[in-house]
Amino acid sequence: MTEEPGRREDLDVARLQRRLADFAARRNWQPYHTPKNLVAALSVEASELVEIFQWLTPEESSRVMDDPGTAHRVRDEVADVLAYLLQLCEVLGIDVLAALDAKIDRNEGRFPAPGAV
Repeated sequence: MTEEPGRREDLDVARLQRRLADFAARRNWQPYHTPKNLVAALSVEASELVEIFQWLTPEESSRVMDDPGTAHRVRDEVADVLAYLLQLCEVLGIDVLAALDAKIDRNEGRFPAPGAV
């Protein structure tokens, strides 16, 4: 039985990174997936996500997922941003979840909750 790509119970960061690496390898794109190029692509995709929200009011931005066409664009751009971030982490040997966990720990120390001792 063949697995369906994108089934939620089958998803994890390592598996998605492998899929992205396999996708690039089958197209011989690895020479272009340098840290510099991946960061540039990540920036472009993040800017495309910003573009969707650029002229919306705060209220409109809160309802952006209510419109199916706009919601589709947002999901696609979020996926592009995440894809390039995961590829960058793969190339640089960064465990993205460990990096995020460590950053949250540092932020908890830097920005204690009001009333926290």
